[in-house]
Amino acid sequence: MSTSVGRSVGESWRALRTPLLVTGLIVLAAIGVLIATSARTSGPFSPDSTDSDGARALAALLEDHNVSVHSTESLDDAVQPGDGKALIIGPSGSLDESDWRRIADARWSHVILIRPSSRALEALAPGVRPTGESLASRSREARCDLPAAVKAGTVTVGGRTYSAPDSATTCYGDGINNTLVRLEVDGRVVDVVGTPASFTNDQLAEDGNAALALNLIGTHQDLTWYLPQYESTYNGPGEDDGPPLIPPDVRYIAWAVAFAVLVVAIWRGRRLGPVVAERLPVIVHAAETTEGRARLYRRSRARDRAAAALRESALGQLHKAHGIPRRADPSAVVATVAARTGRDPAMLYELLYGLPPLTDAALMSLSQELDVLTQEVRHP
Repeated sequence: MSTSVGRSVGESWRALRTPLLVTGLIVLAAIGVLIATSARTSGPFSPDSTDSDGARALAALLEDHNVSVHSTESLDDAVQPGDGKALIIGPSGSLDESDWRRIADARWSHVILIRPSSRALEALAPGVRPTGESLASRSREARCDLPAAVKAGTVTVGGRTYSAPDSATTCYGDGINNTLVRLEVDGRVVDVVGTPASFTNDQLAEDGNAALALNLIGTHQDLTWYLPQYESTYNGPGEDDGPPLIPPDVRYIAWAVAFAVLVVAIWRGRRLGPVVAERLPVIVHAAETTEGRARLYRRSRARDRAAAALRESALGQLHKAHGIPRRADPSAVVATVAARTGRDPAMLYELLYGLPPLTDAALMSLSQELDVLTQEVRHP
């Protein structure tokens, strides 16, 4: 009759239900905290992001000048009636033509488009077209009479450029390829900006970037900061962006799972405790251990490790027999052994520090030669 030493299903469940319950509660609490404390927007040019490509510094600057900033990633907030308010649309996401038309019909008093797509320009800034040029980021003069640009002076400009109709005001360009375009459409002011990096946390303090951002964007006390997401399925020609393979909300689940794994690892680590050394219930002779290791080396064809073990053992005996320090250089060891045994130093160096053998026969020859050398040491 055999006796089972494993746990039954009921015993395993009783042992695991408490830690599983605790872990589940911790995961739910972590998800709740992440959702409650998470920013309304995230990613590049986000007013809640403190990364180098975020715009938290600009949002704080606007709030210091009595501009109320409402950050959002929802299209519903961008299509609300915007009379007497300003709307800034960041360079992200993908919306179809109907969505841009709904934004245009909201009648915002001031719309700022940051590196807009062709569909956004057709709906909100007709006549403005991307020129396909990309200016290198450097300090540039405004070369226009737009008050916001004149007050800012020299600005760090770089990025996408646009052409504009004659009725528009163009800045930071050559008259054909312009980084900043302002025009009036259906009673509202529309600004097209092709250099979002100038308004990010990394570059806002350079040149007159902060002054340009404040005078250009802070025109109304109520500002809606909209970062378009992938709310539409339309992917027309000429657009490089598409819906992400992984939804943005997955990051909350990933953080919660990672936190749960960390908690379980700490719990199991404390439960197992430190490693305790125990005496073996049987006596294992050194010869058996050596033979077992030799078989493993032979099975894996680890001639290099076997040769290294043989040479290390021989060197240990040579160090002990001739009083050579353990950290002595190989040249000193070879010179001492050669002087005591009368052997050729070059052959000794090859024997003790040479390349590993390539065949089993060469390994056996090396073992025999090392054995003869150690015999000479014990019986000079």
